[in-house]
Amino acid sequence: MCWCSSCPQGAAVCVCLHPNAKDTVTDPVLRSGQTWRTMMPTLRTLLFLGLWHSTRRSLASAPQFGNQPKKIAVVGAGIGGSAAAYYLRQEFGPGVQIDVFEPGEIGGRLSTVRMGDHEYEVGGAIIHPLNLHMKHFVDTLGIPPREAVSSKMAIFDGEQLIFEESDWFFINMLRLLWRYGFNMIRLQLWVESILDKFMRIYQYQQFGYSFTSVDRLLHAMGGEHFLSLKNQTLQEAMISEGFSQTFINDLVEPVTRVNYGQNVRIHGFVGAVALAGAGPGLWAVDGGNKRVCSGLLYNSKSVVIKERVTSVSLKLRPSKSGAAGSFYEVNSVGEGGASHSLYDIVIIATPLHSGMSDISFSGFSPSVPSHFPGRFHQTVSTLVHGRLNVSFLGCSSSEFRVSEVLTTASERSLSSLNALDPVHVPPGYRRPPGDQQKVWKVFSSEPLTQQQLQSMFLSWDSKSETRWLAYPSYSALQRKPPPFILHERVYYLNALEWAASAMEMSAISARNVALLAHHRWHQQSGKVDQEDLHMRLRGEL
Repeated sequence: MCWCSSCPQGAAVCVCLHPNAKDTVTDPVLRSGQTWRTMMPTLRTLLFLGLWHSTRRSLASAPQFGNQPKKIAVVGAGIGGSAAAYYLRQEFGPGVQIDVFEPGEIGGRLSTVRMGDHEYEVGGAIIHPLNLHMKHFVDTLGIPPREAVSSKMAIFDGEQLIFEESDWFFINMLRLLWRYGFNMIRLQLWVESILDKFMRIYQYQQFGYSFTSVDRLLHAMGGEHFLSLKNQTLQEAMISEGFSQTFINDLVEPVTRVNYGQNVRIHGFVGAVALAGAGPGLWAVDGGNKRVCSGLLYNSKSVVIKERVTSVSLKLRPSKSGAAGSFYEVNSVGEGGASHSLYDIVIIATPLHSGMSDISFSGFSPSVPSHFPGRFHQTVSTLVHGRLNVSFLGCSSSEFRVSEVLTTASERSLSSLNALDPVHVPPGYRRPPGDQQKVWKVFSSEPLTQQQLQSMFLSWDSKSETRWLAYPSYSALQRKPPPFILHERVYYLNALEWAASAMEMSAISARNVALLAHHRWHQQSGKVDQEDLHMRLRGEL
C-alpha cells in the first residue's frame, strides 16, 4: 500500500515512485513448477496496475445528463454480455432498465459439469494475473479466487514426453538452455513487450476513451506492430524475431493447441495472447468462473429474460414534439411463446456467425448481416473420472508425476490432457498421484472414440463430453473483423474475439461498447477514436 502524500489514498502502487512507497501487488493464485512460463511485468505494467486501482473513473458519477435512454437490451449472458450490463449501468446510471436475454445457462462458454461429489470447469478455465477487468470484477463482487494446487507440466509428441518439468528450477533451466539455447529468454522478453503495450487499454478505458473498430482499438494499444501481428502467422512473426523452428514446434505450438486447439499458423496477435496465457500466476474463481457472470448481472440490477432472441427490427414512433423517433424492436421466444419489446439501445453479445446464431435484422438501411464471414473452431472437452494409462504417454507408473500434458502437432488424437481439481477446493484437498483414479480433461478436435479412450485410460467409471464452438478459427488471411457498430445504436460486442478470444478480451470489448454507447448517445465525439492516446495520457500524468 502506498502511504506517500503525493498518491491517491489507498493506491496499490506508488505512481510517483516515492521512496516510502510499499508495493503490495500480489497475484491471487500462484502455480508452482512453471519455470518455462515465468515472466516479469515491466515497470510500466506496474504503474498501470496502480493507476487501475487508484483512479476510479465513473461517468455515471459525473454531472447527470438530461436525456438518458430508458431501456437497453443485451442479447447473451456470457462473460461479455454480463460485463456489458455491468458497465452500461456504470455509464448510464440507475434510471435505465437493462434487459438481458439468455435462453440457456448464465455464463455461456463459462460452464461447469458435476462428476461425483464435485463440479469441474469445462469451459473457460484460467485467468491471467494482469487481466485487470476480471480482477476488478471479483474484487467488486467479493468472490474469492480458487485455492491453488501445485502442478507440473509435460509435453508429449505422440510417442514420448519430450519435456517434463522438474521440482527444481535450476534443472528446468538447464534442460531448456541445453535444448533451445536462449529461445526461452527471448520468448519471455517478446511476450513481455507485447503485454506492456496491451496494458494501455486499461488506461484508455479508465479515462473513458472508446473505439469504433477492432483495428482502431488494436492500433491504439500497439500501433502498426499489433496490426502487423494480426496480418501474419504466429510462426512467421516468431521466425522474423529469431526463434528457431524446433523451439516453435516443441514449445510454442503446444501452447496454441491447448489454448485455441490450433497450430502456429494462427495469426500472430492471438498467438501472443495464447503465449501470455501460459505464464505464471494463472488463477480461477472459487466455485467456477461462471459465478462472475451471475454476480455482474445481480450487481447491475439487470432483468434476465429466459428467451431466445429471433430478430431485431428498426421501428419509427412519433414523439411528443411531433418528430418521429427510432427504436429497436427485439423479438424473442420462450416457454410462454413469442414476445417483443422496444429499446433505445441494443447490445449483441453472442456470435453472429453461421452455426452460432439465427438472429435476423430487418428495416435497416444499409442492411445488417445476420451472419458474418468466418467459422468457429470446434473443441471437444471430455471429462473422464478414471485411471490414466501412463504407458500411452511412454512412461511407467513409478516415474509419472505430471498433471498437465500439452501436445505437439505429431499427436493427432488430443490437444491436451489435464488433471482437474474441483471448482471449490475443499480444506485439506490433495490431488491424487498421476497414475491413480481422478478426473482428467481431454481437449480434442473431434469426439473421442471408444478405442481412443481405452488406449488413454486403464479404467473409468464416468465420462462427460461437451462440444464447444469456443473460439474462431484464426487465420492471418481472414477478412476484416466485424464492426462494433451495426447501426446507430446497435452494437456488436463479439467483434473483438476475432482478434483474440478470452474472458478478458470479452470484458475489454464490453467496456468499449458501453463507452461507445454512452458517448454516441450524448454526442461526445472527443472520446471516440482519438489518436496518440498513449503519448497524450503520459503527458497528462
